[in-house]
Amino acid sequence: SVSAGLDLPGRFLFATLTLMTLIAILVFIEEAVYIYRKIPSSKRSIIIWINAAAPVISTTSCIGMWVPRSTMFTDFTAGIFFAIVIHKFLMMMIKECGGQKVLLRRFENGHFTITTGPCCCCCLCLPRVPITRQTLFWLKLGTFQFAVFRPVLVFLSIVLWTNGNYVLYNVSPKGPALWISCFIGALTLCALWAVGIMFRKVRILLKCKNIIPKFALYQFIVILNHLQTTIINIFATQKIIPCAPPLSSTARGSYIAQQLLIMEMFLITVISRVVYRRKYHDLEPPECAAEEPGDKKQTP
Repeated sequence: SVSAGLDLPGRFLFATLTLMTLIAILVFIEEAVYIYRKIPSSKRSIIIWINAAAPVISTTSCIGMWVPRSTMFTDFTAGIFFAIVIHKFLMMMIKECGGQKVLLRRFENGHFTITTGPCCCCCLCLPRVPITRQTLFWLKLGTFQFAVFRPVLVFLSIVLWTNGNYVLYNVSPKGPALWISCFIGALTLCALWAVGIMFRKVRILLKCKNIIPKFALYQFIVILNHLQTTIINIFATQKIIPCAPPLSSTARGSYIAQQLLIMEMFLITVISRVVYRRKYHDLEPPECAAEEPGDKKQTP
């Protein structure tokens, strides 16, 4: 087992990280009970899903830390769950505006600014897109496609892995790992782009509901779960992270990524409890709302 090969400081570290994971789970359960009792049913499930992102990633990282051979399955599980959370976050912003119909009434003459990250932040020549039912459909499709195709690609990867054709850290063009990873990366960028477009439009309107701290927590999870882990894995495959027998470079890189994620997701879980637990007042009806800067909406 893993614990048998650890010295006293290593066992203390594993025990501390496991305790942090258990505390994160308990904090989420307490928060879920509060949300179930206090939040309207139309928003309840969405907010619980979003709050569950950090505890789920912390739990999968803890399992991967104790059972190294399960790393591929735990990483894929966390990836699938967060793909759903990205779509839920977009839906939460629409719900906080009062729903799709109310949002269209609030911004009936408004426009989406599509020159935003991570796809088109440098393409300043792109036109602004009118806010219509069709453009909202495309934004929701941008996140929904990721929630659908990510599990399909994960299932394909596991099938290839069981057959010996998929090697997680093999970046050779002849192997399927590189192409599947690139395809998942493209789908991820499209989903994050859709969320970024919506956030840029509603961030002033939903400032009273602390949408900026909520979006910041969501962004931190994206960066830490994807970018940080990818960078550490690249360092491990390039032998920048040295091996320490009996652990290879890739195994050490995986351990480092998992241990960092447990600590980071624990902090995000605690901060999310503070941000989402506050009581926020409902927005004024569109007829009474103040005109947002940049829109030419006339108040009836």
